[in-house]
Amino acid sequence: MLDDRRRREGALFLIAFGLCIPAANWLIGHAGTVCVPGGPCLIPVAPGLMAPSGVLMIGLALVLRDLVQRRLGLRFAFAAVVAGTALSALLAPPTLVLASAAAFLVSETADLAVYTPLQRRRLVLAVLASSVAGLVVDSIVFLTLAFGSLAYLPGQVVGKAWMVLAALPLIHWLRRRDERLGLAPA
Repeated sequence: MLDDRRRREGALFLIAFGLCIPAANWLIGHAGTVCVPGGPCLIPVAPGLMAPSGVLMIGLALVLRDLVQRRLGLRFAFAAVVAGTALSALLAPPTLVLASAAAFLVSETADLAVYTPLQRRRLVLAVLASSVAGLVVDSIVFLTLAFGSLAYLPGQVVGKAWMVLAALPLIHWLRRRDERLGLAPA
């Protein structure tokens, strides 16, 4: 019964993770308060700070990858990263294919590397630390390859961090519920 619950929840987290990729690629080219000609659509993420709109979905994807691993295991999470990289390359605008795929692969792998040793002891800390590592790496790789500039770096980091911080209460609740039910990580 608990294994079935873990697999069902894992499948839901995996689907949500996969949906973040097309959402991020669509947002960056179509939704924002300002769309730069030949560049990204931007949103305000803090007073005086703008970021490409896709950052919101990438911040969420980092958290969801952690939850896929918690429910389905390390191998499944790594396979999701590889599949997500291919999906990112497939869906990105032609000018952003390399940047999108490379940033996704490197950042999600960094997230995985930080999350894995921490997650059994301190889930909330593991999600926070791994997401911060992933979002910084993603921002640097993406901006360097896509635009040859780190001008949007502060906005990218803040925008992704908002999504991670918004998810932490859910992670805390999930950890407590898992303990109450006796639901162990995969």
